[in-house]
Amino acid sequence: MKNPSEPRERRSQRDYSLPFKLAVVGEVGRGELSYKQAQRRYGIQGRSTVLTWCRRYAPHFVTSQAAGPTSPGTAPAVEQTPEQRVKQLETALRAQKKQYEKQLKDSTDLNLLLRTMLQVVEEDHGIALPKKSFRRPFPGWRTPKP
Repeated sequence: MKNPSEPRERRSQRDYSLPFKLAVVGEVGRGELSYKQAQRRYGIQGRSTVLTWCRRYAPHFVTSQAAGPTSPGTAPAVEQTPEQRVKQLETALRAQKKQYEKQLKDSTDLNLLLRTMLQVVEEDHGIALPKKSFRRPFPGWRTPKP
């Protein structure tokens, strides 16, 4: 093991081969290592070097800043297969359908309640409530001449 007081050899990004970069990006992308763990394990000095590689060589890579905090041990977001995407969309569609059915039931119940209230007012108090009708013709309608 090297003596900690010895200065470390400075390396530039050009020292890393493309296969090495892709291997590191693959480990980070699969969730085996965080980018900081990969940096420590492989002796990569730049703080954002591994992140830069991930952004360059893995376009679907999501940084922790964009995705929000994740707990250790959870795998990062991975692109879904078409079957998974279809299943996700079907689930969302079923949830949306339930929501619309509930809204329809609520509006139907409200309509029934209001009609019942109008009927009670007419029957119990003798107040005739006129139904709305088109009292004024629309501007585009022509009135027939007698």
